[in-house]
Amino acid sequence: MSRLRWMTAGESHGPELTALVEGIPAGLRLLAEQVDADLARRQRGYGRGGRMKIETDRVELTAGVRGGETLGSPIALRVVNRDHASWQGRMGPAPFDAPPEPLTRARPGHADLAGGLKYDRHDLRDVLERASARETAARVAVGAVCKALLGAVGVEVFAHVVSIGSVAASLEGLDLATLRARSAAADLRCADPAAEAAMRDAIHTASHAGDTLGGVFEVVATGVPVGLGSHVQWDRKLDGRLAQALMSIQAIKGVEIGLGFEAARRPGSRVHDAIAWSDEARTFTRATNGAGGLEGGITNGEPVMCRAAMKPIATLKRALGSVDVVTKQAHDAAFERSDVCAVAAASVVGEAMVAIVLADALLEKFGGDSMVELERHVRGYRDQLERY
Repeated sequence: MSRLRWMTAGESHGPELTALVEGIPAGLRLLAEQVDADLARRQRGYGRGGRMKIETDRVELTAGVRGGETLGSPIALRVVNRDHASWQGRMGPAPFDAPPEPLTRARPGHADLAGGLKYDRHDLRDVLERASARETAARVAVGAVCKALLGAVGVEVFAHVVSIGSVAASLEGLDLATLRARSAAADLRCADPAAEAAMRDAIHTASHAGDTLGGVFEVVATGVPVGLGSHVQWDRKLDGRLAQALMSIQAIKGVEIGLGFEAARRPGSRVHDAIAWSDEARTFTRATNGAGGLEGGITNGEPVMCRAAMKPIATLKRALGSVDVVTKQAHDAAFERSDVCAVAAASVVGEAMVAIVLADALLEKFGGDSMVELERHVRGYRDQLERY
């Protein structure tokens, strides 16, 4: 059973986004500033749309934290949508004085039509407001809480952009510390400066053509102990849980762990990671990490490495053909203010989702109602591994 429970609520142009997190032990140091740092990173990146010029996301911790420490009770997080002020009379829970103009032209690639059919809504705004990637601000807030928990036991999570459109970064030979430092300093979160410049040019070209671009990002978790997850049931396998979490992010269409699809093109001798023993470190070691830190659904002590493929943003200035769901007449799809490319932002969301899954797996294995108890359990387990 999951030890960590969480949920988000809110619409893109509604009053606010809300998240609730339950299962974080008491005694974890948690400040709003820690969450705000990740919220700010989600908003940055060349190719973002006009919405990011309006919002300055800040979190308000409204429950579960006292004096800068968690209490062990549910944590409530609130992020105000500043743009809601411009949507008075069109968004909000109270009845409207005059019915707002409905959005009836479905956008290909969005949840508009499928959601309208499923929930029997002819104003597709009732679907798109919740389906919007604006919801990921709440996920990033939850992820920041989980990163604080993981950091307390030596686990760190970061993400970087591997490719945008047809432009791929050259990352061979970079160690993880360099990869992290370079990507953190880059506007597009890419550790290859030459590739990042080409990515900016590609985004600029797409923007002027009324088009959009997707790409691939990678999430890396270091310091992850051996033994998170399990091989004994399908739903306890950690690689499956990570894949589901990443696939749940808006616009993600593919996930790889370790070598991923490349492993299918190689012989086994060039895929699997040979095992050695270090007398000095009293631990098993591997010179390669094709498995991406997971074997049999269980972490193996190597860095956990996941990649996610993001499709191009589905809202195009050069609108695709569609149909009005009321009149059934052909029309160009509706256009909502949107990004040209949001891969860098999606990488921050990917960080959050990986952190949430790893925090859940950590609590599942070690338990503890307080940080003192959790840290004691982790130390005892690490001592056990050294005696193996």
